[in-house]
Amino acid sequence: LRGLGLGMVGFWWEAGVASRENLALKTPRRLEALFLTLSGETLTVAVAYNNSGSCQTEEIVSSEMNVLGKFVFPGRREIHVVDTDYEQYAILRVSLQWQNHEFYVFKYFTRSLGGECEPGFLKFRELTTDMGLYLVGRHGRCAMLLKEDLT
Repeated sequence: LRGLGLGMVGFWWEAGVASRENLALKTPRRLEALFLTLSGETLTVAVAYNNSGSCQTEEIVSSEMNVLGKFVFPGRREIHVVDTDYEQYAILRVSLQWQNHEFYVFKYFTRSLGGECEPGFLKFRELTTDMGLYLVGRHGRCAMLLKEDLT
């Protein structure tokens, strides 16, 4: 587990989102990037959002890590690393509880925004063929601010 956490450390752009839930895709608060740090058994995620044009950051600390690649956060949020090569891409399954309803979103992250021909992106498309696929893939202003602050 320590190896997985260390491999995931650093800056990640959000480049793709897939979900069956409209709510997860139509929110005015759009994630642009993550910056992961690991201290002992604790994973900290700094998040950059674009909320209707204004930038917001949030820091979330994992409360536990159960199985390999699964991190649990306050507010009944879980992140499961589905696939990654650590250097170029990561595919995450994010589970959320909202109004007593559990839903999940697949997210595709990349170290640098490239193209749709990357092997990781092709895996993401394969995993999400039966859901609505919504691509983000932009160099957002909020993501750039997070990157400048933390790198």
